[in-house]
Amino acid sequence: MTDILIVEDDTELAVLLTDFLRSEGYTVSAVDSAARAVELFERYGAKLVVLDINLPDSNGFAVCSKLRESTDTPILVVSARTGKEDKLNGLQLGADDYIEKPYDIDILIAKIKGIFKRRYQRDTLTASGVTLNLADRTAELDGQPLELTSKEFDLLALLVENQGKAMKKEYLFNTVWGSDSDSEMQTLHVHINRLRAKLGDDPKNANRLLTVWGVGYKFV
Repeated sequence: MTDILIVEDDTELAVLLTDFLRSEGYTVSAVDSAARAVELFERYGAKLVVLDINLPDSNGFAVCSKLRESTDTPILVVSARTGKEDKLNGLQLGADDYIEKPYDIDILIAKIKGIFKRRYQRDTLTASGVTLNLADRTAELDGQPLELTSKEFDLLALLVENQGKAMKKEYLFNTVWGSDSDSEMQTLHVHINRLRAKLGDDPKNANRLLTVWGVGYKFV
């Protein structure tokens, strides 16, 4: 999974920001259109999206709305559109912050670091009786040790982190196994079934790990 996906049609600005972020140790991908942004996110995922509003084929608001259908990944809007209505629209669509252009690169980097610290430097994830210790990669179910393989842990952590969100099968597979993996989509189904068994979920009447028909799965 990429750390940061930059959606910016100003090539010079995108290159500058990409270089700065890579110098800070982040893995970065940059695209210049709404369609490419959605395509790359659904294929590879990202821990943060830095999103421009004025794009050649659509606008950042549409991208924000589309991403919010399946993920709560942080979205940081950066735009020359400084009106109150634009800011409110971005925030109401689910953006985590809205920064006006031109921006101070140091301020932007500080905001990005703050998002990563608040969101990804947690020690545990807890939901519906499941506790995942991210530091030592151990798990518990209702206070009892839960034995998970590495991929089962990664998959369950992704689902728990996005509790209540319907996660697309393709997104789950590409994030956990990687789009260039030799594994096939059936691998995801096998791991879902194994997780259900370990969580005590009846596949026909699951109460933790649910199938969302036509989409994928969600943890509730």
